[in-house]
Order: sequence, then C-alpha cells, then structure tokens
Amino acid sequence: VQLQACGGGLVQAGGSLRLSCAASGRTFSSHTMGWFRQAPGKEREFVAATRRGGSTYYADSVRGRFTISRDNAKNTMYLQMNSLKPEDTAAYYCAAALRAIVTSIRLPSTYDYWGQGTQVTVSS
Repeated sequence: VQLQACGGGLVQAGGSLRLSCAASGRTFSSHTMGWFRQAPGKEREFVAATRRGGSTYYADSVRGRFTISRDNAKNTMYLQMNSLKPEDTAAYYCAAALRAIVTSIRLPSTYDYWGQGTQVTVSS
C-alpha cells in the first residue's frame, strides 16, 4: 500500500496550490483520509480530513482557505490551498486510516498509512 503526495512548490503569499495524494495497492474510498503538515522544529499538525461519507473537517487556521476533496474513481485525494500565507510553509503529508470508525480524526496516531510528504513554501 502506497500513498504518493505531490503538488507542492514555491508560491507567493496570496497564491494557490493544489496537492494530490494518489493511493495504490488498496482502495481507500471507504476510509477516512487526511492531510497533515509539519514545519521545521514543530510537531505534525492536522490540516484537513474527509470521512468516507463525505464529511470534511478543517483546522481553524485553514478553514475558508483550504478545501479537501476526493475522487474515489481515481483513488485520489486533493487539497486545494488558496490565499496562502507564509505560516502555511511546511511539508504536507497525506494519510489514510484503516479503522471503520474514526473518533479522533485530528490525531496523527489515528492514521495507518502515510505519504512521503510534499514541500510547500510560501514567500512573503
């Protein structure tokens, strides 16, 4: 099972990026999936998540600017990031949870599979 994240890059403040997370080796359409990020010297933090039923969750810091979505036919999840700020600079990781019932959707320990991370750098 593999999660492959891509789409990061260098962008000016106020710009946009779209991250993708392609899953292989398993169908994740019935699983909770999420995005996390980690800046140097900081702990990994929750960004957004989507349950199999389509419910979405966001960190307060990104709500209204980021949108999480998934294309089950392509086994791919996306994170559309608009109005980017320098404080959004981090390595972004996608993750998938195997358990059918997810209660702590914002905790990294909930997730069983992780992508390799894609760097997002926002210049001021």
